[in-house]
Amino acid sequence: LINNICQELHVDLIEMEVMPDHVHLLLEVDPQFGIHKVVKRIKGISSRILREEFSWLKSRLPTLWTNSYFVSTVGKAPISIIKQYIE
Repeated sequence: LINNICQELHVDLIEMEVMPDHVHLLLEVDPQFGIHKVVKRIKGISSRILREEFSWLKSRLPTLWTNSYFVSTVGKAPISIIKQYIE
């Protein structure tokens, strides 16, 4: 889902790691579009699709995602260093 959403938004999904309670994403986002819009869309669209497909999520979880997220910029750091940091 996240990959498809990123493609629709013309965002490059460079790296993704799914943890039991959170997700790490390394994205390349046009600064004119804004990372906050990307995060909001990823959370909103994925939540809607998953709740439609798995109706039991509606009654078991008050919300699929929290409102919080952490963003950090990496500037011109080499991709190999960034991936190493994420791991």
